[in-house]
Amino acid sequence: MVRTKDPAVRTLLIERAAQMLRAREPVTLRSLVAGTGASTMAVYTYFGGMDGLWRATRQEGFIRLAAKLEAVPLSADPVRDLAALGAAYLSNALANPDLYRVMFDAGFELVDPAAADETLHCLLHAIGRAKEIGRFRSDVDALALATQSWAIGHGLVSLVATGPLPRQALDYGAPMLTALFVGCGDDPDSCRRSVELGWRPEPHHETTPTRQPPPVST
Repeated sequence: MVRTKDPAVRTLLIERAAQMLRAREPVTLRSLVAGTGASTMAVYTYFGGMDGLWRATRQEGFIRLAAKLEAVPLSADPVRDLAALGAAYLSNALANPDLYRVMFDAGFELVDPAAADETLHCLLHAIGRAKEIGRFRSDVDALALATQSWAIGHGLVSLVATGPLPRQALDYGAPMLTALFVGCGDDPDSCRRSVELGWRPEPHHETTPTRQPPPVST
């Protein structure tokens, strides 16, 4: 009889691998499963081996990011929505710091590279809406603007989640995005109000160590 795979075990191994990479710990089959209740065979059962685990770990970061962005409620104000998407990006990174670091390590291939690109589509859609209602100029390059917006959020959260800056530094994002969007043709006062409404990263609390599950059969 074929055993049913447990999604909790798969998630546990992915998060354990990301944590070890972030801590710069040597990752072997034995060190990976130590204390988890899983056997070394679980890595083959769920990922086909270590290479598959690395790909799945990096992909998981983009899967969680996409889910976070898709959950952002859209409004009639696309500039507010752009800022809200940026705030969601920050919140996701702060909630998943280990996976966040692995996401951008090009040394590991992605299981589905196209799926990772989907995370930009939310930004592109909001930019298109802003152009349609005249908040941004019609000649604004949507992809370039999405990339610039992403760079602002990525730079800030990288310095906060994995670097030396305090969480309060995330507040710099609002004036930076405002300046960027005003440069695209938005009215300064309207832009400031919209960005301040959207740029509200969720409160983040330090996570407690992952509770290890009881021994599993793999």
